[in-house]
Amino acid sequence: MTSTEQSLSGRIALVTGATSGIGRATAIQLARQGAGVIVHGRDADRGEQVVAEIAQEGGKARFLTADLSDPTEIRRLADEAGEGGEVDVLVNNAGISWFGPTADLDVATYDALFDANVRAPYFLVAALAPRMAANGGGSIVNVASMAGTIGLAGGAAYGGTKATLTAMTRAWAAEFSPSGVRVNAVAPGPVFTAADPERIEALGATTLLGRAAQADEIAQVITFLSSPAAAYVTGTTVAADGGRTAI
Repeated sequence: MTSTEQSLSGRIALVTGATSGIGRATAIQLARQGAGVIVHGRDADRGEQVVAEIAQEGGKARFLTADLSDPTEIRRLADEAGEGGEVDVLVNNAGISWFGPTADLDVATYDALFDANVRAPYFLVAALAPRMAANGGGSIVNVASMAGTIGLAGGAAYGGTKATLTAMTRAWAAEFSPSGVRVNAVAPGPVFTAADPERIEALGATTLLGRAAQADEIAQVITFLSSPAAAYVTGTTVAADGGRTAI
């Protein structure tokens, strides 16, 4: 595959939760392929650091903040993201996780999980997918998880949010792909980020490859699905989990 096939030159990409981890790596990768990237997050300092890193490599980016737990903020983010031109690529990466005994999960945390992992991407797609369709097409990539496919003790609620996201991915593909908007998901396995490295390393040992992923490895898959190289791919969830869901 040539870099030309993955080129996103002239496209505008919005990446939620792009100030760290998979989101940050994805924003940088998309910019390397020529996209003008909108870096979303809640920490302005970290957001501007990502923007500066992209600029140092010759890319284009700007930072927008929004609290995705607030539906009015979701609408504002969608509107502000389109002020410099219509969004061509949406990466729904932002989300939260919680693992523990089912009986220990309080209602407020349960609601927060579904607000962040389900409601926020739903209403971002509701705001942006029709605009993409009217503009001739686009690509949406939702960041799911292997937890939405396999049973993980303590992961009932989190896995439920990610299984819902993959179901919405299929439905959105059916709704919007006839108008040129491809909708796919990536389901990572364990990925080294700032959170709980010992737990991630232990989960990584259960994969066929015997290790956890780096954020850049997941970002490469997201970038492929966002690009013209994946022009015939829609409605699918790509397992980027070291083979964990194959066994």
